[in-house]
Amino acid sequence: MDYIRTGRGIPVPMLSVIGLFIGFMALIIFSSGCSKHEKIVSLDQLAEKSVGVPSGSIGDQLVLSRLPKANIKYFNSALDAALAVNAGRIDAAAYDEPIMRNIAAKNPGLTVLTEMITVDEYGFAMRLGDSNLQAAVNKVIAELKSSGRYDDMMARWFPKAGEPKAMPRISLNGTRGTLYFGTASVTEPFSFVDRKQQVVGFDIELAYYIARELGMQLEIVDMEFGGMIPALISEKVDIIGACITITEERAKKVLFSEPYYRGGIAAIVKK
Repeated sequence: MDYIRTGRGIPVPMLSVIGLFIGFMALIIFSSGCSKHEKIVSLDQLAEKSVGVPSGSIGDQLVLSRLPKANIKYFNSALDAALAVNAGRIDAAAYDEPIMRNIAAKNPGLTVLTEMITVDEYGFAMRLGDSNLQAAVNKVIAELKSSGRYDDMMARWFPKAGEPKAMPRISLNGTRGTLYFGTASVTEPFSFVDRKQQVVGFDIELAYYIARELGMQLEIVDMEFGGMIPALISEKVDIIGACITITEERAKKVLFSEPYYRGGIAAIVKK
């Protein structure tokens, strides 16, 4: 067996020294790991932590309005940010609550904090002055909620675990023309492309019910999110919906329906 001598000349087995060194390094790694992977159950714990947001969104501004000392990290999408949380590269990711809720349902290691960073309401938008269409949309929303079918929609598109369910078959036999519905199919589960390459989602199902109420056919017009309001104003579409937050600034340009979903900006963390 090999020996080394300590400062006092006492021989010590080399393997014992190596074992002590490995044990010491393991203790350091274990200690730092415990600190880094603190279980997060409230927003206050994110005060000075790393929070990922999608590039090009106003998520960073909204997070900093609530957590001014947070360390903002940018990602190509909300999903990329959430996967970075799951991999332990950042502490949390923040974006629209329903979208984060959808991501968490598909990734068992993630959960959405109950406390919201901001609270918002979502609605469909029409051109200013189009009060008849607004009334029809509000009527459909109210009837869905009173009949219990709204709860069925929530269960279909917002499962607690797994993928959203399949889009129901909704027949339209309208003879009063076509309702052109503008959407952005990047807001799952509100509007997204399924495995059959069809645009589906909560907002799409709602649009079908509106068209049926109006006695019209429905045509889905998929576009970039930022192009929806300009397309509506320029009369390229009649109505738009894709997880659109109702704001005072937007309400100067378009006419909103009654809110059909209450959400906001939420944080997703490791369970």
